[in-house]
Amino acid sequence: MIQHQRVLAYIPIRSGSKSIPDKNIIDVGGKPLVAHSIEAAKKSRYVDKIIVSTDSPRYAEIVKEYGAEAPFLRPAELADDTAIEMDACQHMMGWVEKNWADKFDILVKLEATSPLRTVEDIDKAIEELVEKSADTVVTVTEAFTHPFWMNILPADHSLKNFIAPDIARKNRQQLPTYYQLDGVVYVARWNFLKQHKTWFADNSYATITPNSRAVDIDTISQLELVRILIKNSQP
Repeated sequence: MIQHQRVLAYIPIRSGSKSIPDKNIIDVGGKPLVAHSIEAAKKSRYVDKIIVSTDSPRYAEIVKEYGAEAPFLRPAELADDTAIEMDACQHMMGWVEKNWADKFDILVKLEATSPLRTVEDIDKAIEELVEKSADTVVTVTEAFTHPFWMNILPADHSLKNFIAPDIARKNRQQLPTYYQLDGVVYVARWNFLKQHKTWFADNSYATITPNSRAVDIDTISQLELVRILIKNSQP
């Protein structure tokens, strides 16, 4: 099914996290956070190589210890708070094409901040890309808060018309199911991503991640939740 297709897993980790200093290498379950993504990728039936794009020599040494490649340091302008991740991705792809003899057909992006993903999540997304002849596949999860129950607030914080009257009388089960991006897995055909610079296109599809694996660490409370979940899952 995926014969003769070379797959590169890509993990972006910059060192300038403000919400949690050194978030990408902070201890989670006895190992650096990024190690969970590397280990999941190593278990994949399809991933041939794992590359990490980082601006930190320290981070580069850590990921090498866990079996990933970190053959270059990301330029500073692609690692600050205003940097766009797709630019860092394109930089990595350009470096690979220029410096490696390996040619890849598929790129899999794994965010280090989603350590609860499983190898099944990775392989399912890759299989979906091939089976549907898609340009990209991105994981989503059922929305944690239904968007029909959200709104902006005026200056006086009035709740007038905050929720539409017909929605206020319904239970969640009566509302249409909404999904949100979860950051667990992004998969794309190499040439498509190089040319179009987007994970979302007319020929893109989703795979669904259970809420229990779709925790993206951005705050201390999310970090502590993930630590508890990982601890409870260990034998």
